[in-house]
Amino acid sequence: MLGIEKAVTLELNSLGTPKSRARYKAALVAFLEPLKEQLDADSQRRLTSNPLRILDSKNPDTQALLQDAPQLHDFIEDEAKAHFEQLCRILDEAGVGYHINQRLVRGLDYYDYTVFEWVTDKLGAQGTVCAGGRYNGLVEQLGGKPTPAVGFAMGVERLVLLLETLEAVPDSIRSVADVYIVSVGDVMPYSLGIAEQLRDQLPALRVSSHVGGGSFKNQMKKADKSNATIALIIGEDELKNNLIQVKLIRKDGSQTEVKDKDILSFIKQNI
Repeated sequence: MLGIEKAVTLELNSLGTPKSRARYKAALVAFLEPLKEQLDADSQRRLTSNPLRILDSKNPDTQALLQDAPQLHDFIEDEAKAHFEQLCRILDEAGVGYHINQRLVRGLDYYDYTVFEWVTDKLGAQGTVCAGGRYNGLVEQLGGKPTPAVGFAMGVERLVLLLETLEAVPDSIRSVADVYIVSVGDVMPYSLGIAEQLRDQLPALRVSSHVGGGSFKNQMKKADKSNATIALIIGEDELKNNLIQVKLIRKDGSQTEVKDKDILSFIKQNI
């Protein structure tokens, strides 16, 4: 839908249960302790605080040391393995490509079973666009009933940056408004009232109100940049006479005066 499927890769891993992860953590620490002085500073610190995070270290020397480390999947239970294999079969059937990365972990202890990341190589070091996983025991830890759960976080700024990098920004993002309200002079309360009226009566209408001041010329440039179909221009004279200047930006560029009580019907006819 967004046109980025060829630029991102789904990485998957299974962390098993907290018990299997504890067994693996002990084996990983035992492997790394004799190599501690060769680890980077962050990994040395994590060796006592959160050793699993060493697995996704970005330091190439640390990654080289991990080549012979114990593998997490050798420690997880059969049930967790079966769950992960079923997930992979579902993705295969759905035609969703993925890469199993046994060094993919999450920074929070409440994750279990599946963890995932959507990553890209188009944004340099900041390559994770979306990440999450299962946390079946979290609700119970917080005092609730056992409740299987899954969640994720998405870097919206990174997603937009990726779209821009790929020149794949959809029209729905480029076009941020149908109607752009330009306010000139001391008319802001009135302009905002018109905006709310339009939103109430036409919920699907995208209305942007300029609230940052600036000259009429600059506001009109922003109205055009928003890709709005119509600009509503409200100045102090319009306020006194209950009028709104309407400019049909995308149609023919014409401008006309409309009574404020008639603006709703005018917009319905011209959007």
